[in-house]
Amino acid sequence: MLTDILTGRLLALPDGPDAPLAPITRLPCPLGAVAPLAGRPGHWVAAAGTGFCRIDAAGRADWIARPEDDAPVPMRMNDGVADPHGRFWAGSMAHEATGKAGSLYRLDRDGRVTRVLRDVTIPNGPAFSADGAVMYLADSARGVVSRYPVDRASGDLGAPEPFVTLGSGSPDGMTTDVEGGLWTAVWGAGQVHRYRPDGSLDRVVDVPAGQPAGLCLGGPDGRTLLVTSAHIGLAAPGPLDGAVFAVRVDVPGAPAAPYRPAYRADAP
Repeated sequence: MLTDILTGRLLALPDGPDAPLAPITRLPCPLGAVAPLAGRPGHWVAAAGTGFCRIDAAGRADWIARPEDDAPVPMRMNDGVADPHGRFWAGSMAHEATGKAGSLYRLDRDGRVTRVLRDVTIPNGPAFSADGAVMYLADSARGVVSRYPVDRASGDLGAPEPFVTLGSGSPDGMTTDVEGGLWTAVWGAGQVHRYRPDGSLDRVVDVPAGQPAGLCLGGPDGRTLLVTSAHIGLAAPGPLDGAVFAVRVDVPGAPAAPYRPAYRADAP
């Protein structure tokens, strides 16, 4: 699954490269990210509009919270992911990318929404280690990926440390693999990078689009790196700007973690 953020669409990848993306639903607001809802096939938790909602199998949105409704500048939710312990995390940003206007939020299993970080401009990721004890978060406007210790029981964050600072391009969507490597799309550079857990650069993958945006590791063996791209803001987009790419890699990723609400999964 992937989102087309500014059009509010949730889409499924086709079986073949020549088939169009299959629409699942379309919200009347930007749709930043989704995670599957544990025990409810076809249901999702989403970072959308100014907050969080659940999307049912018919594509209807049930709003949980809209923490950015009263922000001083117009805001929208951006990237997000569920952690290995069943919480859902997502960042917000200003529509005009106003400096330090964004935040990182955590949707706990009991449905409570907490702002855990402020003063982020364009948050992307986050991505988590396999045990959920480490979180990576990119502030794309600053070109920096930071690493945070995470209390696995509460979800509280410890003090961050710089992990990667890019000299060109901006870190965008991220994911981790089973060896603890961090993959990040590099917006503006036409590349995807893999970093070892010590922050050293391990691999660079070139893609035929200038603005790689999101990525995940999937396929039957977890070794297919899927990379989305965007054409927004390009004066003369190329034929593959806005396309989705697949690259085979050596180290697999784990299946996407679901959001696991504390209430019964089969409850209405």
